[in-house]
Amino acid sequence: MKLRITSSKKTFVFLCSIFLFFNAPVFLDAQEIYVSPLGNDKNEGTKIQPLASLSEAKEKAYKLIENGGFSDVTVFLENGNYQINSPVVFEPLQTTQSSFSITFQAVTGSSPVISGGVRLSEWTKNARGLSEAAVPKIEGKEISPREFFVQGRRATRSRFPNKGYLRVKQVGEDRRTNFLFEENDFPIPEAAEDAELVFLHDWSISRNPILKIDSEENRLTTKDSIGARNPDFFYIDHWEANPRYFLENAIEFIDENYEWCFVANENKLIARFPENVNPNQIETVIPVSEGLIGFQGEENSPVKNIHFDGITFRYSLWNIPEEGYCGVQACNFDPRPDNLGWAVVPAAISARWTEDCSFKNCTVENMGGSGIWFGTACKNNLFSSVVVADVSGNGIMIGEGRDREVAGGKWWKTAPEQVALNNTIKNCIVTKIGAQYFGAVGIWCGLTAETTIKDNQIFDLPYSGISIGWMWSPEPTPCRDNVMDGNHIHHIMKILSDGGGIYMLGLQPGSKIINNHIHDVTVNAGRAESNGMFLDEGTTNVVVANNLIYNIAKSPLRFHRATTNLVKDNYLFCENENPPIRYNRTNEEDIEKVNNKVFSEENNNYEAELKKAIQLWK
Repeated sequence: MKLRITSSKKTFVFLCSIFLFFNAPVFLDAQEIYVSPLGNDKNEGTKIQPLASLSEAKEKAYKLIENGGFSDVTVFLENGNYQINSPVVFEPLQTTQSSFSITFQAVTGSSPVISGGVRLSEWTKNARGLSEAAVPKIEGKEISPREFFVQGRRATRSRFPNKGYLRVKQVGEDRRTNFLFEENDFPIPEAAEDAELVFLHDWSISRNPILKIDSEENRLTTKDSIGARNPDFFYIDHWEANPRYFLENAIEFIDENYEWCFVANENKLIARFPENVNPNQIETVIPVSEGLIGFQGEENSPVKNIHFDGITFRYSLWNIPEEGYCGVQACNFDPRPDNLGWAVVPAAISARWTEDCSFKNCTVENMGGSGIWFGTACKNNLFSSVVVADVSGNGIMIGEGRDREVAGGKWWKTAPEQVALNNTIKNCIVTKIGAQYFGAVGIWCGLTAETTIKDNQIFDLPYSGISIGWMWSPEPTPCRDNVMDGNHIHHIMKILSDGGGIYMLGLQPGSKIINNHIHDVTVNAGRAESNGMFLDEGTTNVVVANNLIYNIAKSPLRFHRATTNLVKDNYLFCENENPPIRYNRTNEEDIEKVNNKVFSEENNNYEAELKKAIQLWK
């Protein structure tokens, strides 16, 4: 029997449909939220009535999914600046849905900026003719700026000398806390306690507050020991008899435009501007937020499926410990006073227990710490077409070191399943990393598995381009199957030494270094050389194939305490009679070499072959 619908029934159904449509929740038919600097967090979040903040948009997106209404939400950010004073934190979504996602996306044609900085205002001239401004207090916390940005560009923290370095005349008896300098080496700061010693080791630096400067004895003494305590060989004169250093943050050092210093007891920033520039009419910014974005998952409840597309992240604060920053390697540092393991320069965007998240077409710049760090148990995350530039620490970091403990033992022994797994960095640009902490690297990966670093441009760095691995031995760890493929790395090692375009460390079975283009690696003062690639302790069963390496001041490849590895089909161009491969405490016969093309400057066809090889890689 067929059901017949009379005209009166049709009218009833139509009226019910109209009632449901007009009484539906605002977001029922649109899984979109709009945010604008001109919006209001009391608004509904529609295009006509946008929200004002990223944090409120995040909360509303979470509610839409957790209430079961939707599986996918897009948060559109209109053009403009979104200031935050503390990080926006993403926790695990409480939903039974197996598939869901939240995407924060720039409106087409817009350039939204998540900013952790505040503008300085009310600049005045002091008796020296320099400009000064009060440093604001944010939410009751005192800010001691280490970075200052003018029109989006990092200004120079006042230093002496402006370029180059001073040299230690004679090391103090303890080889740790003091040294003699030559008379009239530098202007003696009146407020020595505000000044900072920047001391260069081979592959890291120390930044130490100054306790006193004795102008009669010509002795500089720091607040705490220079160099890391662990390992214990970071003595002042371990690498050089008369090592390099310079001084920062004293008004006496300001002698060029856009130099600045912070005077702590007066809570003000002093800067020199060109005569024709009024600082009250331009953008002058200091970072105040300690981080910008945090993903805080848990072991059995990871953060999942959060995506950012087309967003700029700018200005994040990190203050060094009161006793100073004493670097060990790749922005790991002596924690002081804690002696349990090493601390790490934190990142503006950080994550742990985070899966299937992504950053695409984003920019991360002007940071006081590191850029991005996806650490413990982060899996299947993607960084694509991201620009990381002008960052004080590391650029992009994946995984972690070896110190964290689980169940009374080191995590990589007792809980190896917590390794960062299957994360990808591709088509990214990483440049001007290590603006403060010169031992920083463009892309750092610790103990990681199945990490892919592909088709990135990495250049203009004080130290290494890519660093992967974190075990100074061939001891087995979860680190395996990492691939560095098709990266263009150049103009690196511009300040420190003992690194390379790619630096590898520890046992990483199944790993490959292939199709990379590495050139212009500089020699700097220090005991150890730098190379196109430096395959350090424990490197075993790695394939190094089809790489182009040239304009390297030392050997294109160097193995140190490595074991069996395959080197094949590489183009190695050698300068100044350097061998193509250097073997430090490595048996040459353990390195299998197949069909490599080696060219020396002494060869008549050197330039022609180099030009031909470069064309192949374009």
